[in-house]
Amino acid sequence: MTANTLSPRAGTNRRETTPPAALRALRRRLPEGGRIYAPGCAGEALAFVEAMRAEPALADNATFLGVWIPGVNRVDYAQLHERARSELIFLSADVRASFERGAARLRPLSYTQAYEWLGRTPLDAAFIQVSPPDRDGRCSLGVSADFTPALNGREDIIRIAHINPLMPSPARSPRLSIDTFDIVVEAAHALLEYAPPALSPVFDAIAETIAARISDGDVLQFGLGNVQLAVLKALKGKRRLRIHSGMISDPVLDAVGAGVIAEGEGAITAGVALGSRALYDFAATDRRTVFAPVGHTHALKTLSGVENFTAINSVIEVDLFGQANAEYIGGRQVSGAGGLVDFLRGAAAAPGGKPIVALASAAKGGAVSRIVPRLNAASVSVARADMGLVVTEYGAADLRDLSVEERAKALIAIAHPDHRASLRKAWRAVREEI
Repeated sequence: MTANTLSPRAGTNRRETTPPAALRALRRRLPEGGRIYAPGCAGEALAFVEAMRAEPALADNATFLGVWIPGVNRVDYAQLHERARSELIFLSADVRASFERGAARLRPLSYTQAYEWLGRTPLDAAFIQVSPPDRDGRCSLGVSADFTPALNGREDIIRIAHINPLMPSPARSPRLSIDTFDIVVEAAHALLEYAPPALSPVFDAIAETIAARISDGDVLQFGLGNVQLAVLKALKGKRRLRIHSGMISDPVLDAVGAGVIAEGEGAITAGVALGSRALYDFAATDRRTVFAPVGHTHALKTLSGVENFTAINSVIEVDLFGQANAEYIGGRQVSGAGGLVDFLRGAAAAPGGKPIVALASAAKGGAVSRIVPRLNAASVSVARADMGLVVTEYGAADLRDLSVEERAKALIAIAHPDHRASLRKAWRAVREEI
C-alpha cells in the first residue's frame, strides 16, 4: 500500500443525499457515538458540523479527534452535544470552556507525533472531504492533505466521504479510490477561508533581517501569520526560492507573481493551502505545487536531506537561556507546539540549514519584554538545544555553538532597548542560581 492510497473496501459504499442523511447512516452503524476523526484547515468537514448543530443527537456521546488550528478552525466539537468530547493538540479561546469542564482533552504533541498518534489511536470513523472522482474513480484530498493519510492502512474504521465539487483537484495531491469509502454524500459547500492578519511595522524590520540571511535557491518553511506575510513581502529580488512547508497561504501568490519562486514541479511542497479562493484555484492548477502528508512534510528524514532548508517560525517569548515559549500567554495555554520543533530540528540537520524563530521584542506598547530572564516551567515549547537564530526588530542572535553566557549577552542585545538594563540585572541574579 502506498503513502497516498487507501485500500478498497469490501462491497459497495452507501450513497446518501444530504450531509444529515449521511450522518444518520453513520449513527446507525455507531449507535454509541464512537471516536471520529474530523480534519482541520481547509479540509474541515463543515457540512457535517452544520448538520450536527442542527441535529445535536448526531453527536451524542461521540469523541472527535483532530488537528484544528487556533483562530482558523473555530468549531468546538465538544459543544456539538452535551455528551460530546474532543481530543486535540492545540488549545485556543474557542475550546477553552470545553477544556476547563473536561470535555476537551489536550495532547501536547508535535505534528509528527500527532500523525503517528492518528495512525494507531482507537478510532471508529473518519470524516474525509474530497473532490469529485475522476474518470478512474479516484477522489483528491485537494488542498488539505496533511493528516488524513495517517489513516492509510487502517481497516478498522468507517470512512464517510463528503464529495465537495468546490474542493480543488490538484494534479499532485493524494488521491483515494471512491471504493475506500463506506458512506458517501455529494454536496457543494464553500471551503473554509482565512484572511492574512494586518501587519505591524515591527514585522517589516524583522522580515528585512531574515531576508538578508536568505540566498537565491534556498528552500523556505513558514509558520502561519505575521512573520510569513512580512518575510514573503521582503523577498522581492530573490530568485529560484522553493517552499517546503506544512502550510501555504495567500502571501505565496505575491511571491509567485514577483518571480521569487522557482519553476518546476515540487518548487512548492506543502501539507495544506489555507487562505482565499484565489489561493485554492492557484494551487489546483499551478504545476509547481505538490501536496503531501505530514509524514513527509515534517519528517526529519525528509527535512535533513533538503539542502539550504530555512525554517522560519514565530514564538511568544524567549528566555536568556535560549528556550522558547510558543504556547502560553499570562500563564494560560493559548496554542500548541504544532510543527515548530519538527521544522527547527529539520533545519538544524539539513546541509546549510537555518533554524529561525522570530518575535517582536516587546508587547503592550513596549511595556512587556518578550525576551525574559527565565521561562515558567510550563512554558517551554522549544528546548535550548533546538534553538538556532532568534530574530527581533533589533537584529538577530545566532545561538548555535554559544556558551550560556554568550547566549544571554546575544539575546539582551536584540531585546527592546527599554528592557536591556533590567535583563542584565536579572541575568546576574539567575546566573548565581545555576
